Amino acid sequence: MTELKEDYTEFPRYFLQIAYDGTNYHGWQRQPNAHSVQAEVEHALCKILRLEKVVTLGCGRTDTGVHASEFFLHFVPEIAELNEEEVLYRLQQILPKDIAAYKLFQVNNRAHARFDAVERAYEYRLIQQRSPFLRSHAFYYPYELDFNLMNEAAAKLIGKHDFASFCKAGGGQTTTICDLRRAEWVNQGDVWVFHIVADRFLRNMVRAVVGTLLEVGRGKMSMEAFQEVVDLKTRSAAGDSVKPEGLFLTRVVYPPATFQI
Repeated sequence: MTELKEDYTEFPRYFLQIAYDGTNYHGWQRQPNAHSVQAEVEHALCKILRLEKVVTLGCGRTDTGVHASEFFLHFVPEIAELNEEEVLYRLQQILPKDIAAYKLFQVNNRAHARFDAVERAYEYRLIQQRSPFLRSHAFYYPYELDFNLMNEAAAKLIGKHDFASFCKAGGGQTTTICDLRRAEWVNQGDVWVFHIVADRFLRNMVRAVVGTLLEVGRGKMSMEAFQEVVDLKTRSAAGDSVKPEGLFLTRVVYPPATFQI
């Protein structure tokens, strides 16, 4: 797979902000014989810029069926300059209806959509009454839950901890330490939304955390057992990962220096 050359400075570098419904995609990441968001974006950029190849690098790697209401990527097209407003307009026309392009802007040649991010926010959406309109955007879970107890357990995750118990093997991470800044269930009408914010996330981490909290909410796991799951630092101790359709990447935060040219 061709990757973006991070030391390539001859041409300008750009950030593109998009959003997408992940229902029909095998995640963000480009891969052989699978439909991905990255492939759609790169195909559109090639067509607009009349280039044979445009390689993008995203702020993360969402899994199959996972959505993003805010997602950033960067790319370095092999052209001296481009009309940002015109390219953005054409992207909005060419991209599939389940991918939207919001902003396109030049950044400095060292800006990195993935490694420069200092905070990310996810939401996991759960419904307890079946809805034909939310079936691809929320997890249907009809069992009785104690959300107060689930929030009590979630509060134990706040701070800098080792989240190895909630990490799927093979993520390629060098550390499983994350600084968690928010973990809270909030009711929004017919939908319960789990808000989780951290400096970084591990592979499958949010879905594993939610799955374990659901065991607490159903009375299948005590508060002491939940703490033991965290302390054991092994994936087999935690609950099952919940389905992907309820998960949304909602915010990615960068320091101001990332956008300085």
